[in-house]
Amino acid sequence: MGVLHSVTLDRERCIGCTDCIKRCPTEAIRVRNSKAEIMDERCIDCGMCIRVCKSNAKKATTDSLDKINKYKYKVAIPAPTFYTQFKKIRDPNIILTALKKLGFDEVFEVARAAEIVTEYSKEIIESNKVVKPVISSACPAIVKLVEMRFPSLIPNVLPIVSPKEAIARYARNYLLKKGIPSKDIGIFFISPCAAKVTNSRYPQTIDKSEVDGIISMKDVYLKLVPIIKKLQPEDVEVLQLATSEGVGWAASGGEGIASKIYNHIAVDGIENVIKILERAENGKLDVEFIECLACTNGCLGGPLTVENSFVATNRMSKIKKYINLKGKMRSLDLVDSTISLDWDYNLKNKQMLKLDNDMSKALQKMESLEEIFDTLPKIDCGSCGAPTCRALAEDIVQGNANIEDCIFMLREKVRLMAQDMVSLSEKMPPSIRYFDK
Repeated sequence: MGVLHSVTLDRERCIGCTDCIKRCPTEAIRVRNSKAEIMDERCIDCGMCIRVCKSNAKKATTDSLDKINKYKYKVAIPAPTFYTQFKKIRDPNIILTALKKLGFDEVFEVARAAEIVTEYSKEIIESNKVVKPVISSACPAIVKLVEMRFPSLIPNVLPIVSPKEAIARYARNYLLKKGIPSKDIGIFFISPCAAKVTNSRYPQTIDKSEVDGIISMKDVYLKLVPIIKKLQPEDVEVLQLATSEGVGWAASGGEGIASKIYNHIAVDGIENVIKILERAENGKLDVEFIECLACTNGCLGGPLTVENSFVATNRMSKIKKYINLKGKMRSLDLVDSTISLDWDYNLKNKQMLKLDNDMSKALQKMESLEEIFDTLPKIDCGSCGAPTCRALAEDIVQGNANIEDCIFMLREKVRLMAQDMVSLSEKMPPSIRYFDK
């Protein structure tokens, strides 16, 4: 079974353009027979193809809201990004109350776990247990990117579970102590992106996720708007657990600011992240901590969000200010020191280019790949359905493409065939050959 992912293709909508193959950071997409194809083993669910697809043929598969009805006790764990999706709402308690009225029995904020993860991260960084510069593990798309494109940086990745997973563990533990059977508890993450969907369904570094379902932020937003409109001030419960620092994790730089690590940088947008990780790999980055987020403006720019990320960034500032000046918090201590926040497994080198399991065959294919690549035009036009000329050469040695898929090579072959046809037309059999007298 290949590496499973949550980004899927709607073949009916796909028009076979090459926009997605050119922007995919791990070369996980090809266009074959006028339709895009996603390679399971390479997709990191960064959502870039969802953003650039003008036909809306890419989407993230999430769970239906109806899934919560399979459980007797339903728990929502909203990402802090969710607060920024609603116009003119500054108090997170309004949104958290609306979630309960939607059908959830309890609501615990991912932002609260972000604060806990921040403190634990500082302990690990200060103890020098991780190679510096330390790379945040909060964004699962970045973790996969390191595995595939920057395996030498695997020792730099912070080996801590994400705030999403942390709050799910704390929530289940808290409810178990209240006497609710684990089988009756359904914990649902309200997600801004596809990477967190995959991270819960098929976790890389832990045995099992405590998250039972992932619901798209867009889907919940549509259900919540009419509920919020009907809410009266006296209906609003005090459910908020997180401070403005935890809520700020949704934006680029939020984790770094909360950690109070002076020598750090925050980079967002997968293409920008790649440039920074290249510098880190080459030892040209003099920082202690790198906060990397695949989406522009961090989770506020996730493909499952409703609001424009720049508008959401503005709202985030207003929400944080409201929390600091007028915010009401409930008194509930979810933290339990017996709950581990460490990974169960380390990351593995999953470099993209693996030509064959047999070393001798792999070396032969590599030699063929280089020979084919030398003959290609090296302009990376994408017309062949592969993102680069080197990717096409790889596809050819793997038997997934032909040299004539390159329009320049096809044109050359047609030219040679035309020359052969002219040459053949000049050759007549002796019985009908005509000689001038």
